[in-house]
Amino acid sequence: MTQPIYPCLWFDGQAKAAAEFYCSVFENSKIVSANPLVVIFELNGRKFMGLNGGPKYKFTEAVSLVVDCETQEEIDTYWNKLTEGGEESMCGWLKDKYGVSWQIVPAILGKLMSDPSRSERVINAFLKMKKFDIEALLKA
Repeated sequence: MTQPIYPCLWFDGQAKAAAEFYCSVFENSKIVSANPLVVIFELNGRKFMGLNGGPKYKFTEAVSLVVDCETQEEIDTYWNKLTEGGEESMCGWLKDKYGVSWQIVPAILGKLMSDPSRSERVINAFLKMKKFDIEALLKA
């Protein structure tokens, strides 16, 4: 029997607000159930749990959620929505207003980096970027 695996995100009393925010950012998303302690929600059809666990634990960059984007428009949309009230970092990383780390990544990045003739140029290009620029990566 295959057991479902899904992340539990620990919040300090903001689990439902965070779930509502994430559901507004991603299509095919909904809150499945909610009570004062736990919120179950789906983002793009993937299950998540939000736990109102209190102030003891905080999010770090050691765990991040990755969004593969096909177009620059998708990158721009997710970047702009998720950085609202949060903070930008480097190389496609950001923290949202709840402290959760995200990587907003062009889906083509793996292919570009696996090409030995251009991987070093691609890496040098994206190391200078906050939000990924697909056109600049393709030109590298």
